[in-house]
Amino acid sequence: MGEAGHTGDLCSSCTVTSRCLLPRPEGGVWHCPEYRSIEFCCAERETWTMTDIGRIVEKHKGERGELISILEEIQAKYTYLPEEALRTVAEKTGRSLVDIYGVATFYRFFSLKPRGRHLLTCCVGTACHVRGAPRVVRELERQLSTPAGETTADRAFTLETQNCLGGCALGPIVVADGHYFSSVDPSKVAEIVSKTREGLDRVDVAHDRRIFPLEVSCSRCNRSLMDPDYPIDERPSIRVTISFGDKHGWLRLSALYGSYEIASEYEIPAETVANFFCPHCHAALEGAGDCVDCGSPMVPFIVRGGGIVQICSKRGCRAHMLDLSDVNEPASTA
Repeated sequence: MGEAGHTGDLCSSCTVTSRCLLPRPEGGVWHCPEYRSIEFCCAERETWTMTDIGRIVEKHKGERGELISILEEIQAKYTYLPEEALRTVAEKTGRSLVDIYGVATFYRFFSLKPRGRHLLTCCVGTACHVRGAPRVVRELERQLSTPAGETTADRAFTLETQNCLGGCALGPIVVADGHYFSSVDPSKVAEIVSKTREGLDRVDVAHDRRIFPLEVSCSRCNRSLMDPDYPIDERPSIRVTISFGDKHGWLRLSALYGSYEIASEYEIPAETVANFFCPHCHAALEGAGDCVDCGSPMVPFIVRGGGIVQICSKRGCRAHMLDLSDVNEPASTA
């Protein structure tokens, strides 16, 4: 919290302060702004965390490369790998804590410190360096008021540098939440930070010509999945049911191809692979192939007028495919 007094009150009433997983800068525990609400106390957070870690371990148990998958999902949820979470992984997998720390520190992707909601990485390799990368880094540090390798006080941004990002001919390179910006100079930094803060994956459904509506039906019973009573993006949504873990409930998807807006009965954690079902015939909606980006099963829908659209079943993956090869008439340009 920004107000030390309030933070002190919060922590003085907490019974697990000595074992709290949350970082403690000079101003006190970073808790209330980032962990749902001020009433959500540390004891509740710890219980929820440990229970969730156990579920993640069980989900990936027996998989090839299970430890990497477990650590990836933990970091996707918490932005880093908490020490107590790693101890729980060691306990539930039977692996030594030394081995788990070895994996967590070997791969640069993993972090033992909390990261911000947005990750900015500036390449400082030779090709980018000679084109002015140090000046870009300094401007990023100035805009964010934090040095490279650290996270801003509001936990909005983490700024990192890396020796090579694979775009030597286009340097200096800055990667913001997975989006590459090439030929960056200090004058472009403010715009990159602003766009990242707003959300680089936001879709302008009103003006983006790549966005268009679809009407779809079940690939098994062919009944319509459109739900006019629950609009998303001001159009009827696509209604399905899903299951993941011990949850089973409804899901609504935007019917605009290229929009990623959804609504669901239960919160779906990042990286979760869900099972999709038709709400009419209750058949599992399963495609013939897996996602080319993440390897998760694809979910098929029949497009009215001919063709098929498939979306990835993994929360957070935005892969989708539209196949209109069976449509005899050309698509309308209206």
